[in-house]
Amino acid sequence: MTDDATLLETATATATARRPRGRPRKTVDERDDGNRRIALLGAAASLFRRQGFAATTTRDIAAAAGMQSGSPFYHFKSKEALLFAVMEEGMHAALERQRAAVQSPGHAALPASEQLRQLVQVHFGVLLGPGNDFVPVMLYESRSLPEQERNRLAQLISEYESLWMPVLTALHSSGQLRAPVGLARLLILGALNWSVQWFDPKKGASVQDLTDAAMALFLN
Repeated sequence: MTDDATLLETATATATARRPRGRPRKTVDERDDGNRRIALLGAAASLFRRQGFAATTTRDIAAAAGMQSGSPFYHFKSKEALLFAVMEEGMHAALERQRAAVQSPGHAALPASEQLRQLVQVHFGVLLGPGNDFVPVMLYESRSLPEQERNRLAQLISEYESLWMPVLTALHSSGQLRAPVGLARLLILGALNWSVQWFDPKKGASVQDLTDAAMALFLN
């Protein structure tokens, strides 16, 4: 008969053999923590955009996310840290979407004007699409951050804007863009960003309509 020690060794060996390689699976609590963080970011972005950073309390954010009033401090050490996380999340998402457009099959073969159209349309989607409060918060609340965090955001913004430079340079070389490339970048993005102040989809214009108008305005 097999003794207890042998049974224990056999069970241990079997468990080890069945254990999946790589990182251990997240527990239910760990997965839920991630979901709660996402919910907090979304609630904070919406409130910061509609009410402003100064007028929004962590109690407001917790209530909007369906949590206890102290829950935000489990994930973020302060309201300022939550503000920075909202802005950083928005910029990473914007970068991912623009990189996907630039690296999509056939993008490089398009005329430079059509490449710009893609960038403009994606940018409008980042600013005006459903649930996209993150980047607009960054545009108007970044002064509430410490200098170090503003500098970190500035690096992400520079990386994002660099995706536009090859297209603008090609358009300038062809004569379709008459303004100096550096100034054109600032003016174009400034005009697009201002749309968050006045755009209202209930008034009939769509993101495609805005894209068409922007292209007619920027290029010969």
